[in-house]
Amino acid sequence: MANIRVLIADDEPLARRGVRQLLGPHSDFVVIGESRNGPETLRGLEELKPDLLFLDVQMPEMDGFAVLRARGADRVPAVVFVTAHDQFAVRAFEAHALDYLVKPLNVERFEAALIKVRERLRLMNAADLAKKLTALLAAERAEREKRGVERLVVSTGSSDLVIAVADIDWISAEDYYACVHVGTKTYLIRESLSSLETRLGPSRFARVHRGALVRLDKVRELRTTAEGDEVILVDGSSVPVSRRRRAVLDGLLRGVDRKDD
Repeated sequence: MANIRVLIADDEPLARRGVRQLLGPHSDFVVIGESRNGPETLRGLEELKPDLLFLDVQMPEMDGFAVLRARGADRVPAVVFVTAHDQFAVRAFEAHALDYLVKPLNVERFEAALIKVRERLRLMNAADLAKKLTALLAAERAEREKRGVERLVVSTGSSDLVIAVADIDWISAEDYYACVHVGTKTYLIRESLSSLETRLGPSRFARVHRGALVRLDKVRELRTTAEGDEVILVDGSSVPVSRRRRAVLDGLLRGVDRKDD
């Protein structure tokens, strides 16, 4: 684990020096700043962003608990309270402090607190890494699903034919099958249109009515005729467009995200 950055908040210079001296033998703890009161501590937290705060309960202007309230629980680093009075112990742990040390500081007790700090930060780092990895994998999966598969495999009876998705013009529903239109050729796949719509990805294909998907970059024209709306593909094919899906298709072709009513 990287060095643990420490801020020492105490109004007594000797107390701050004592914490520094006890941290001296532990090279993984690096003191990056000191503060003498509540406002200075809040500035130190904001500017220095320490991993660990040694916090005196009783300080001028704002006590340690007021500092934590002002900073906000979600923006406070790991905290070890240091005070001359043990009556604050319960409140300290209610504030989710890692530990509570009573002055004068005892070497063994201090080092036991450091063990707690190391373990907690190690777990926090592991949890943070796991969270980031989960988010990364989720984003990658979402992008992959949006992009869709690159090929479809069609059984022709004597062989399995691989069709590049980039070559598909449109797909129509044929009972329990989907009919894939590639230029002048058609291929039947035993898969529902809804399943193909999911697998092919919304960034490339759009449902134009209940029984048809079109590849967006194969659309040459979207027009309205006396019989209704239709798309004209680059190969000249005409595919009807339902009234409820026209606005969505128009938005996709223009690069505008419109919800399907």
